[in-house]
Amino acid sequence: MAKPIRVVVADDQALLRGSFRVLVDTAPDLAVVGEATTGTEAVRIATREKPDVVLMDVRMPEMDGVEATRRICRAPETAEVRVLILTMFDLDAYVYAALRAGASGFLLKDTPPADLLSAIRVIAGGDALLAPSVTRRLIAKFGNLEDTAAPDLTGITGREREVLVLIARGLSNHAIGEQLRLSQGTVKTHIGHLLAKLHARDRAQLVIAAYESGLVSPSRRVQGRR
Repeated sequence: MAKPIRVVVADDQALLRGSFRVLVDTAPDLAVVGEATTGTEAVRIATREKPDVVLMDVRMPEMDGVEATRRICRAPETAEVRVLILTMFDLDAYVYAALRAGASGFLLKDTPPADLLSAIRVIAGGDALLAPSVTRRLIAKFGNLEDTAAPDLTGITGREREVLVLIARGLSNHAIGEQLRLSQGTVKTHIGHLLAKLHARDRAQLVIAAYESGLVSPSRRVQGRR
């Protein structure tokens, strides 16, 4: 039997934290290995337990979820840990900052239980959880507030740009392959090159890079090679 996906729950509200724990522990393939009430505690437990996924509230005392996410994602000892942000509001500056810090996606706290469990599995599998429509709105609202340089796409090939545009549109590897007439192996190779060249952890950061570089606009129009 495969080892269960190991989860840390970080939320300062005891009722919510306990509810998430009970829910996660009901799934035979998932197991909670720690609970945190602050961002500082989340970092400490993630470093000790090295879980597959951290369910991270963005608004916590001592250290918020954004900084906790940044420390977990950038520390060598927790580089493989994935962070799934939990929030009350989809259009939240904290969410956008957490995604830029390395989070692999986010969910609203009123997400149906089955969807939350599915999301944990998706994130643990190395994929990202970002709806293109919500991402556009996040970038449109908060992108101009970030005082950071836009990602440099100088070293990205034309074909890689096409793949990046389709990733930002929310297409799966299979759909990208069909649209560009590429094999799944070739699509994965292009994505691997994009992750390396853009210093991105996963698809979530590739989506952010596509928007922040201007390759994809927050509006529905998309720029790319025809």
